Amino acid sequence: MEGGIYMSIAISSSNSYDYNNYNASLRKKVTDDPAGAAIAEKHLSQIKGYDQGSRNGEDGQSLINVADGALSQISDSLQRMRELSLQASNSAIYSDSDRRSMQKEIDQLKQHITDVAKNTQFNTKNLLDGSMADMNLALNPQGGGLSIHTTDATLESLGIADYSVTGKFDISKLDDAIKKVNDARSSLGAQSSALSYSIGVGNLSSENLTSSYSKLEDMDVQQYVSEKKKEQVMQQYNYFALTQQRVQQEDMVTKLLGV
Repeated sequence: MEGGIYMSIAISSSNSYDYNNYNASLRKKVTDDPAGAAIAEKHLSQIKGYDQGSRNGEDGQSLINVADGALSQISDSLQRMRELSLQASNSAIYSDSDRRSMQKEIDQLKQHITDVAKNTQFNTKNLLDGSMADMNLALNPQGGGLSIHTTDATLESLGIADYSVTGKFDISKLDDAIKKVNDARSSLGAQSSALSYSIGVGNLSSENLTSSYSKLEDMDVQQYVSEKKKEQVMQQYNYFALTQQRVQQEDMVTKLLGV
């Protein structure tokens, strides 16, 4: 795209700054340069906040992966139920006895959906039975972040608890259930993308702050403040670039989907 600014972010599990070594330097700096020590202490708190935010984000990604894997299984079961329903609808070939045999497999598939919906967990929390409230993830030192939500994938919520092909049946109920599961998976994908983006921004901020530590050990406060202003300008530019990239990616997806 023309006029776009592109920048990639490498997402790492955490920044491995040697806090113990830095704390020793900080204790020395308190005596030599109290003002510099105060700035350094603030930075140390921010770095720890961003690093914990990255770990929180990775936990969120794991939760999303578990939920999506379970929904994939449910989707497969629903698709098989639809195949059997189409087969059962051919009354010219299949008898009532044949449809009862098909219903036995459908009942097994429904039981599988129930088992997946009720037993899919992350850290003892049920993800797909409708009991999970939105999960708020703190991704930065201020506690801000994202909210993750899943879906209720029980038979009752999908509208197929009493679905049977032994009498009159409506295949559109399965189509609605399949759509609900697909929409839920799409939502999880969007949440995963937003989470990856936030983790990347947090890691970039942490790396910038960590880089400034070494400068604090060698600079006086006035010199450091001057350097820090320059860094803030670059950080604002990088944030703008990342925002532009995300907007462009979303536009591209929208165009591809024809939304």
